[in-house]
Amino acid sequence: MATNPDRASYFPAIEKKYGQPMSYWFDVMAEIKDSKYAEQMAYLQENHGFSRAHANALVLYSRGNTTSRRFNTFADYLKPLDATKQKTMKAIFAAITAKFPKAELVIAWNQPMVKIDGKYVFGASALTNHLLIAPFNAEVIDDFRPRLASYKVNKKTIQVPVDWNVDKKLVTDLVAASAKAGSSGTAP
Repeated sequence: MATNPDRASYFPAIEKKYGQPMSYWFDVMAEIKDSKYAEQMAYLQENHGFSRAHANALVLYSRGNTTSRRFNTFADYLKPLDATKQKTMKAIFAAITAKFPKAELVIAWNQPMVKIDGKYVFGASALTNHLLIAPFNAEVIDDFRPRLASYKVNKKTIQVPVDWNVDKKLVTDLVAASAKAGSSGTAP
């Protein structure tokens, strides 16, 4: 990820922009600790001129959520998923890493992603009723529309069933096309 997921990474900017040390801001948060998240956000923004990003970092940190990172590894990502989703997600990424030995499976944007030669080329995520797969360069989807006719295709993602019999050729062709096209610079 390009940005530091640790909420404390905002603290130097908060001190500089709002003119008080973090000890002051922690005292402010202690005074409003029983307020709801939205009320704490509004308090910092309305009474102290906090930007939304700075308020969010301070509020969430004060509530014990010190990082935006939820998963460190693919195994961590899989743990909360049911057995069917785990099996399908493993099969998707196994197909990719078998075909592309240089592929690196990483966690970015709190989901499993594949990088080849340092560039993001593919990602997937598990939702309640389906999985989403995506070449990192969303324009690749347009080139594959004829092969995607049996799937629900969104602007940047392709919806597949949680018990999908993984179409390895489709997945690896999407990765190859995305790698060739280059990354679009934004998450799918």
